Amino acid sequence: MAVVITSLILFLIGLAVGGGGIWLVTLGGSWYYVIVGLAFLVAAWLLYRRRSTALWLYAAIVLGTLAWAVWETGFDWWELGPRGGIIVLVALWLLTPWARRGLAGPDGRAPLILAVLASLAVAGYSMTTDPKDIAGELNTDKVTPTADLGGNVPAGEWHYYGRTQYGQRYSPLDQITAENVANLQPAWTYRTGDVKGPDDIGETTYQVTPLKIADTLYICTPHNFAIAIDAASGKEKWRFDPQVKLNKDRQHQTCRGVSYYADAKVAAGQPCATRIYLPTSDARLIALDAANGQVCPTFAEGGTLNLLANMPYPKPGYYYSTSAPLIVANKIIVGGAVNDNYSTQEPSGVIRAYDADTGALLWNWDSGNPDQTTPLPPDQTYTNNSPNMWSTASVDEKLGLLYVPLGNKTPDQLGAGRSANDEKFSSSITALDLNSGQLRWVRQTVHHDLWDMDVPAQPTLVDITTESGVVPALVGPTKQGDLYVLDRRSGEPIVPVKEVPAPGGAIEGDHTSPTQPVSDLSFSPKPLTGADMWGITMFDQLACRIELRKLRYEGRYTPPSLQGSLIYPGNFGTFNWGGVAVDPVRQVMFGMPTYLAFVSKLVPRADVPPPGDTKGSEQGLNRNDGAPYAVILKPFLSPLGIPCQAPPWGYVAGADLRTGKIVYKHRNGTVYDMTPLPLPFKVGVPGIGGPMITAGGVAFLGAAVDDYVRAYDLTTGKQLWQARLPAGGQSTPMTYTVADGRQLVVIVAGGHGSVGTKPGDYVMAYTLPK
Repeated sequence: MAVVITSLILFLIGLAVGGGGIWLVTLGGSWYYVIVGLAFLVAAWLLYRRRSTALWLYAAIVLGTLAWAVWETGFDWWELGPRGGIIVLVALWLLTPWARRGLAGPDGRAPLILAVLASLAVAGYSMTTDPKDIAGELNTDKVTPTADLGGNVPAGEWHYYGRTQYGQRYSPLDQITAENVANLQPAWTYRTGDVKGPDDIGETTYQVTPLKIADTLYICTPHNFAIAIDAASGKEKWRFDPQVKLNKDRQHQTCRGVSYYADAKVAAGQPCATRIYLPTSDARLIALDAANGQVCPTFAEGGTLNLLANMPYPKPGYYYSTSAPLIVANKIIVGGAVNDNYSTQEPSGVIRAYDADTGALLWNWDSGNPDQTTPLPPDQTYTNNSPNMWSTASVDEKLGLLYVPLGNKTPDQLGAGRSANDEKFSSSITALDLNSGQLRWVRQTVHHDLWDMDVPAQPTLVDITTESGVVPALVGPTKQGDLYVLDRRSGEPIVPVKEVPAPGGAIEGDHTSPTQPVSDLSFSPKPLTGADMWGITMFDQLACRIELRKLRYEGRYTPPSLQGSLIYPGNFGTFNWGGVAVDPVRQVMFGMPTYLAFVSKLVPRADVPPPGDTKGSEQGLNRNDGAPYAVILKPFLSPLGIPCQAPPWGYVAGADLRTGKIVYKHRNGTVYDMTPLPLPFKVGVPGIGGPMITAGGVAFLGAAVDDYVRAYDLTTGKQLWQARLPAGGQSTPMTYTVADGRQLVVIVAGGHGSVGTKPGDYVMAYTLPK
């Protein structure tokens, strides 16, 4: 009976693999599955007929699969395992007495044992090596010992989202080093009480980076509470609730940070001498007294600024600030998020500068009307759907330049009818005059963006030593993985940028750019092939190969299509809002490139189900009301719900900004919180969040979809320490000192709705033992 059941199993495997293989071949894919499927069917017949030649044939299947797998992937365990796992398990079963009972003919155990041993030897070796790892060491030289950190921020404090106006996410503190970081222990834990609730509809995320001024931390929460915390003890000092109501049209329920301002015209100790500005998800900006959380009534209208003023189509939930405004030279620089792919009638992506004392509008820069920067009169509106800054700007006060990361015009995947200004400013880094808002230069990172490749992160400012001397530079990470290293005076590249041919063939009425810019410092992945498809087993891997062949895919910048196009890297981004951290002394960077493919499929308006029709709506449908097409955007996943492309999906990486070279790149994170069982396998998982660097030579990062915060040796990228978090750590760590001299590292752990990490409300602080 065991022989019959075994032969039936072989027959079913052969039928599934062979049938799928025939489908794959008709799509132009690998012949392996047809061949091995046929071999399984013959082996099933031989076993059913009690022929020992079944074992000889199965040994050939094992060895053939082994050779094919190594030829396709090299000695990468995570790619070899799915190809051979089931085949080797069946081989081990065939070696048992029950599976061989009654077989006639030459004994086939020896060749099958040799085949299994060869497979185990290759598996064992592949577990000791990683062909996708890049090992190296960043320079340890203090290239610029007195580097410009961007403003007069005390060493033990953190005054801006990126610590200073330059957005470096670098601290000059050096108490915690690569030698002692493994001794970090919890200092305190604070809970905000703001956790994702059953009434939350959209993406609720906890992405805040705290500020630290004097002895106090300042944070905001997803539902826009502003909270002050004692920096040494973690005890709450005050909180403010802006009473933000939930809205089903709000795409993101989040707050990445608050802003700090000291009013030089108000005596210390007087009401509102220092202020915290709170952006809310219902499009307000509220001024609070940093000392007690009371509203500052002299700002704007009773302490509240209405950010929907002069907006076209001011629909609730369609526009709001998710990121901390930048405050510089008594000006509050405010951008905002405009919902992606909701409608052709949405608010503007205008950038505005307000008086930090009064809330009066000083200038406005609308990418749809870039020359008119004087404040609009009340009866006029900004340009609808124009490219927006949903992240945070950076500034060089000495040059008088503001650096704005701009997103794409929405609807993001439809380019027909865009204006000349849309084409110029979408997905660009743009420099504006700080005092007037006038355009100074623009560097576009994607031409005619059809992929939602916003410039997602705050540009980082750093001075870089070149052959021509020290150059004031800007480092701009992008979703497609390019890092633009530019002269921030002019926008001209320091690290070369070239134009490369790009795929054509947009839908009727649209077009593609014949070329796209690519930086020489790029973390963009190589194009996917069938060999890059992955699965837990050979079956779901085969399914992914078939799906790849069914989609339109011609490499990076394949345009969206009615057929469905593979977009890689996807709009989740190689880099997202967390950006990179830069050490201005060593002139090196540390980041977390992430690799996830997405599917982009256009849906004709006639085929779009009516609003509210959940049964007729496919997962990932974005309606684009008013446009001729809706778009389905979703990750490229296997039938088991895991990425179809092989891991790693996430790395930590270091690069030398002087040479423009990637020095190291290591898998980051485990599947501990991705699988039913808590498996600590270091596959290299995706994440979203930002890193921080300290002068102690340590980089800190949460972000990955396993719930850990980690410390790395900045020089090598080697992990030195990790701590388990009570919820997802999709935020950016920061560091500071307290009165007794201790250096603390703080990260917020509250989870992220889009990546599915555990929600929470934690602020976690760590320090060295006393």
